[in-house]
Amino acid sequence: MAGGGGAPKADEPQPHPPKDQLPNISYCITSPPPWPEAILLGFQHFLVMLGTTVLIPTALVPQMGGGNEEKARVIETLLFVAGINTLLQTLFGTRLPAVIGGSYTFVPTTISIILAGRFSSEPDPIEKFKRIMRAIQGALIVASTLQIVLGFSGLWRNVARFLSPLSAVPLVSLVGFGLYELGFPGVAKCVEIGLPELILLVFISQYVPHVLPVGKHLFDRFAVIFTIAIVWIYAHLLTVGGAYNDAAPKTQASCRTDRAGLIDAAPWIRIPYPFQWGAPSFDAGEAFAMMMAAFVALVESSGAFIAVYRYASATPLPPSILSRGIGWQGVGILLSGLFGTVNGSSVSVENAGLLALTRVGSRRVVQISAGFMIFFSILGKFGAVFASIPPPIIAALYCLFFAYVGAGGLSFLQFCNLNSFRTKFILGFSIFLGLSVPQYFNEYTAINGFGPVHTGARWFNDIINVPFQSKPFVAGVVAYFLDNTLFKRKDGIRKDRGKHWWDKYKSFKGDSRSEEFYSLPFNLNKYFPSV
Repeated sequence: MAGGGGAPKADEPQPHPPKDQLPNISYCITSPPPWPEAILLGFQHFLVMLGTTVLIPTALVPQMGGGNEEKARVIETLLFVAGINTLLQTLFGTRLPAVIGGSYTFVPTTISIILAGRFSSEPDPIEKFKRIMRAIQGALIVASTLQIVLGFSGLWRNVARFLSPLSAVPLVSLVGFGLYELGFPGVAKCVEIGLPELILLVFISQYVPHVLPVGKHLFDRFAVIFTIAIVWIYAHLLTVGGAYNDAAPKTQASCRTDRAGLIDAAPWIRIPYPFQWGAPSFDAGEAFAMMMAAFVALVESSGAFIAVYRYASATPLPPSILSRGIGWQGVGILLSGLFGTVNGSSVSVENAGLLALTRVGSRRVVQISAGFMIFFSILGKFGAVFASIPPPIIAALYCLFFAYVGAGGLSFLQFCNLNSFRTKFILGFSIFLGLSVPQYFNEYTAINGFGPVHTGARWFNDIINVPFQSKPFVAGVVAYFLDNTLFKRKDGIRKDRGKHWWDKYKSFKGDSRSEEFYSLPFNLNKYFPSV
């Protein structure tokens, strides 16, 4: 038939029906697993979030002049604050099972502060470390106001109301796929450890449950604990056996299990406290640059929250709830600034992927993992043992988790009309630019040591360069703009965008399930009603 339209005949294959709640999840957001299982799953979330928590201070603290002792203290502080922020987010924020941890988005701006000329004259490395830390704290404290104001005032709610399944696809999928640089390149740094972890993880989580149906959920749910234990022991045997004795320093740092230097440097018991490095110092330019990083993190976290609700088998996030979550994330960045974690806070993408792997989207599990974060940050030596997992093992986990989050983004295509050329254009163009623009900015920076925008004011350069280095930010902004400006008023376009699927979730009261998933605890909805 000309045009390819028309209703399908009765005997023709039918498409899969779209589902606004993801089916086949074992435990959804409000249904906790039995306690022993919940504790083990919570510990698994703790292990997964350790990767970012250790990698960021390991990269930044030596540049600031700090040694192993400072690195151990910063990791403990970052872990402690992540635990508090995760509890706040799951209790009062979006109430989704989202882990709030360190964020790579803040790293370029932090490096600019480290390289600021005013610290180069300091002869004592430890004093230099403390001065840089106080400057980073000041910038984070000011930057947190952006998310707090946008979130709690409801301004972000008004932005989120114009989001459709179509414009969510590029944003959410690149929150996952856009982190590909942290995947296999990290595995390849020590391929004899990283590759076995990756192969084992896929085999135990995807194949074994079908071959050995005895403990059906044992293998897919706890695959991370099994594989880390097996490969870590194997890596330790290689280290003890002298396999890396004559290897290059870079190889030793990636492969050896005794190279992190954290166990000796960590104290037995220490409680992180605000202003532990001294009073924060403030610089207007650096604060503005950090504000831009906080805005980029806000957009990325919005995408990650959308992935989390999907894998927690909840209904679509009402805009007012997303806005509330962003406000509490701003409080998280404020706490990061007060305690001095060297880094801002955002939603942990790898933990969102772990929800998909385990098929457990329970809020209680993530609250238990927050308990583990606080516990191991205070008992430093025990926490340092787990923090010494070789980085290639963590990178192998990322290959799976970031892929799941990216696929979660693609799953919103079920609500869109993929036969519409408008849909094809917005989707293809935004994802392509989301990959291509940051590639140019990152390549330029890697070759020249500075970004394409390089004036005398380093803070101004960051305000322009940092957003364009973020793949989900570029893709999300392009898709959002095109989706809301391209002949939106035409008949049928609303259906093509999938907007009609999200209509009843536009307000908190639109669907009765929103109250089940997102209402505040302790009857607080009475005093802080969601709209």
